[in-house]
Amino acid sequence: MTIDYSHYETLAITRRGVNDAVLDIQMRAANGKLPTAGHAGHRELTEIWRDVSADDSVRCAVLRGEGLGFSGGGDLALVQDMASDFEVRARVWKEARDLVYNVINCDKPIVSAMHGPAVGAGLVAGLLADISIAAKDARIVDGHTRLGVAAGDHAAIIWPLLCGMAKAKYYLMLCEPVSGEEAERIGLVSLAVDGAELLPRAYAVADRLAEGSQTAIRWTKYALNNWLRQAGPSFDTSLALEFMGFAGPDVREGVASLRDKRAPKFGG
Repeated sequence: MTIDYSHYETLAITRRGVNDAVLDIQMRAANGKLPTAGHAGHRELTEIWRDVSADDSVRCAVLRGEGLGFSGGGDLALVQDMASDFEVRARVWKEARDLVYNVINCDKPIVSAMHGPAVGAGLVAGLLADISIAAKDARIVDGHTRLGVAAGDHAAIIWPLLCGMAKAKYYLMLCEPVSGEEAERIGLVSLAVDGAELLPRAYAVADRLAEGSQTAIRWTKYALNNWLRQAGPSFDTSLALEFMGFAGPDVREGVASLRDKRAPKFGG
């Protein structure tokens, strides 16, 4: 089965490589600056991995961002709707859960190419990708506690495994930014390269994966990702705690401080 991707609005999808076997997925920057995940963007970033998995013509996918960075995090309008509307919160919780498991369970290898800021839902897919490549000056940030909610998403399932518990707690609890160069040093990403080399390297890796033994590569991914499946209960707990926070007072202060471009003043 070959998938028609024309219905995607927030993702620019093209084919490249030998036999068009590499799917190039670019998160669009609607504001001309950074890709942000609004209602549609969050849903599409969740759904795309099911289509990649079902598409027999695809052997590898590359995920990248448009504009000044890889991803700018959740649109503040979406965050505000999640904080004020239970039905929206329940729907986005399911999408956030499915995003993580869809990337893990996608049988095709995924390569991410991260430049500039990498935050939010885009970062989820970027760090869960099988081969994650960052520009040395990329700025990786898990911004949950700055917003006033627990670091759910992908944080509990992948950060401790990649960079160890001590580093994970430091960066996740403090929302401390990690450069691409430092991310490679601590094991958070597979490779860090100069900005000009980012896409060429990502495409070269994707081409090698697309030209390799598909059963060998896909079954290797499946087996290795059992480490992540074992961490499923920790992830599910973290995600539930994150979304419980969206019903609390701190997230309102977090959103207000971001809109006002000031430090938050959490009351505890």
